Amino acid sequence: MLTVHHLGVSQSERIVWLCEELAIPYELKKYDRDPETRLAPKEYKALHPMGIAPVITDGDLVLGESGAIMEYIIAKYGNGRLAVQPDDPDFPQYLYWMHAGNGTVAPVGMVLMIAKMLSDSDDNPIIKAFATRDENAFAMMEQQLGETSYFAGEKFTAADIMMVFLLTTIRLFAPRDLSGFPNIRAYLIRISERPAYQKAMALGDPGMPLLLD
Repeated sequence: MLTVHHLGVSQSERIVWLCEELAIPYELKKYDRDPETRLAPKEYKALHPMGIAPVITDGDLVLGESGAIMEYIIAKYGNGRLAVQPDDPDFPQYLYWMHAGNGTVAPVGMVLMIAKMLSDSDDNPIIKAFATRDENAFAMMEQQLGETSYFAGEKFTAADIMMVFLLTTIRLFAPRDLSGFPNIRAYLIRISERPAYQKAMALGDPGMPLLLD
């Protein structure tokens, strides 16, 4: 049985959502964050050598990393649904946004969040460079979502599941005003109307504010 080990308020929400979109059977096992450190509890850290979310188990398999988990589930249980095939014109955009979230957007945001926690100067050239990357990333997202309904075109795909966490839940840790991004905000409204998204968030993080604006 496929088991999704969900750490509360974390990237593992993506995997719960994916399973609900695909309507596949899975077991959801939930873990609360340590009340003092706000990090994963020891039993979650013991699941995988990296000790971070997300993690799935499937028989003897233990697999981490959002993108890897999503590709595994789509290929093994989803019959390729929510992926874009190589002969589709939207394939390059699908690949880009599947990887851009955790490859660029999240690391840049993490650096800026840590810099603020350490009260590092905004005049630091390295911090300024990362701030520029962050601005560029949001400008690209705003442009893309002004041209297409979803990140990889007019169809909802796994790339959207990868990206939404970085526009919503992560803002609980690193607040960001989206008032200057009307296309992103309209996109999040579309996402909020998806029954599978509503169900996944209610199952995984009941009561958590959904920053969809």
